[in-house]
Amino acid sequence: MNWRFNICYISFFFLFSFSLLNLLLGFYFCLMKFTLFIEWEVVSLNSMNVVMTLLLDWMSLIFMGFVLFISSMVIFYSNNYMEGDPYISRFILLVLMFVLSMMFLIISPNMISILLGWDGLGLVSYLLVIYYQNFKSYSAGMLTVLSNRLGDVAFLLSIAWMLNYGSWNYIFYLYYMINDFEGIMISVLMVFAAMTKSAQIPFSSWLPAAMAAPTPVSSLVHSSTLVTAGVYLMIRFNELVVGSGLGKYLLLIGGMTMFMSGIGANYEFDLKKIIALSTLSQLGLMMSILSMGYPELAFFHLLTHALFKALLFMCAGVIIHNLGDCQDIRYMGGLISFFPLTSACFMVSNLSLCGFPFLSGFYSKDLILEMSLLSNLNLISFVFYFFSTGLTACYTFRLIYYVMCGSFNYNVCNGISDEGWFMLKGMFAMVFMAVIGGSFLSWVLFCSPSMVCLPFFFKVLVLIVSVLGALMGYQISMSHYSSILLSLKFIFMSTFLGSMWFMPYISTRGVYIYPLNSGSFYLKSFDQGWCEYFGAQGAYSMFKSMTGFNQSYQNNFFKVYLMLFFIWLVVIMLFY
Repeated sequence: MNWRFNICYISFFFLFSFSLLNLLLGFYFCLMKFTLFIEWEVVSLNSMNVVMTLLLDWMSLIFMGFVLFISSMVIFYSNNYMEGDPYISRFILLVLMFVLSMMFLIISPNMISILLGWDGLGLVSYLLVIYYQNFKSYSAGMLTVLSNRLGDVAFLLSIAWMLNYGSWNYIFYLYYMINDFEGIMISVLMVFAAMTKSAQIPFSSWLPAAMAAPTPVSSLVHSSTLVTAGVYLMIRFNELVVGSGLGKYLLLIGGMTMFMSGIGANYEFDLKKIIALSTLSQLGLMMSILSMGYPELAFFHLLTHALFKALLFMCAGVIIHNLGDCQDIRYMGGLISFFPLTSACFMVSNLSLCGFPFLSGFYSKDLILEMSLLSNLNLISFVFYFFSTGLTACYTFRLIYYVMCGSFNYNVCNGISDEGWFMLKGMFAMVFMAVIGGSFLSWVLFCSPSMVCLPFFFKVLVLIVSVLGALMGYQISMSHYSSILLSLKFIFMSTFLGSMWFMPYISTRGVYIYPLNSGSFYLKSFDQGWCEYFGAQGAYSMFKSMTGFNQSYQNNFFKVYLMLFFIWLVVIMLFY
């Protein structure tokens, strides 16, 4: 028990201290427009130098500060959530490895050192998804690691293409890559890698499946680490992606991801999967605004989203933990009477997700939608943006109704209460940041005064869409039975929309199961079959039989030796 407390407290203390240091340095670098390159010569042999390069600018330092802050609160929270786990030290070490991989990815301007963090995230995420060792976790872990492996292949190919420029420090070549064929190929591969890591269509099915991991891991993964790695990479490569003309494709993919996940969340009844689909929707929003050439706005929303999404998963973890690992929202209801503090945190994070005025999500989301109105958007992208915003409010208020309002549907005899003080303390720090983080970041990141001039209807359009979506979500929840009957009447459409456009079936069977089965068949037929028969094993069998045949004539057969001797004499006499 003491060892468990020690490793949690030590990890929390170091991560929290480093997060404050990084945040202060990041804000200072941002205000002073300061960038620092650190080169560490690891090996110098004759004319070959192996150099580790670190990029410390305002973006990397602030993002590192947020990742370390959230991970410190998650570890503090895990002390209570994982208290029954005998292997808590292994869990904490896996989380620390996860954070370390993310640090490598954030501060590296070099493709090779980014690959360390990129592959580290994929490997450790697999280990964390299968942490609860059962068949569902193994299936989800395999889906996660294979989806991310596709992006790793694209990343390795882009490293090979970067050799055309003589160095892997991509940050020096972005301007020169725009009009080159090699640069366009690298941008295509990096967009593909970012789509797999950030679960954009058609690689979205692994994100809800990764909910098999413990809830503290989900809080860390969906806020600031694994799924944001692709967005962060696109922020760094934004000049190349927009300049090479891939922005319009990324805009379409991001809009479709927003739309698909928003509709799917309104059909879902699993608490963690609803929050996972909301993460997918926000990732689509970040990708789409990146495609229009606003990397600072995408980074701003990335940070504010990390704050309220980590808090939302923490609140969900408290509810699931107290309800005996029940995740079905139909068994919940009226929990505001049992969890007053958790319910307050849950409401703050949900309202911030909807873009409620003056919470952290409002500052980034409202600014993104106003800038999209100010840009030259087509009708389809406009519908994707604002309809998805309404769907966000719709599934959020549906979730609030099912979990917090209504009648209590759980067991009569229960011990539900707000008694997890470690969990509550971690959540209180996140609430504080979720309330003030957006305004504070907007002052620091956009310090020069600016104003978005729009007509009055466009200016209030975001609020109108959010309010209409909230009313629609509340009405759907109130008329529960009529919505079920309507879904049964249009069963194919309900199944299609509620199952992420059949992507889990397509990706598991069409993309992973059939190729793996066919690969196993060809391995046994060719590599371990005909190739072995006519290759190494066949040659081995032939030489073995010949050697045995030869050996049988050498086992003291005097008549054979005498006959061979006479044949030899006859041959000599004939030729001589």
